[in-house]
Amino acid sequence: MRDTVQEGNAFVIKENGSVIAEVTFQAAGDHTIVIDHTYVAEEMRGQKLAEDLIRRVVEYARESNQKIIPACSYADAQFRRHKEYQDVWQKT
Repeated sequence: MRDTVQEGNAFVIKENGSVIAEVTFQAAGDHTIVIDHTYVAEEMRGQKLAEDLIRRVVEYARESNQKIIPACSYADAQFRRHKEYQDVWQKT
């Protein structure tokens, strides 16, 4: 069974208690966060887990009225691919 949970400055997906995917972020001022790392266990790749986690960070940013700087390469690619993220994208 998979659970997506927030743990501090990360959203993680666990399966049977083990982390199989995560995205981490850091505060960059009062109203901005930086997505700095995305990870998916090799055997779980191709299941859109990282995409789901990026979407969860976007929801979190919207709920907390923050902008996102997608610093890791995967997050940056997702922001370029998904026009619906424009409202929270802090372009530098």
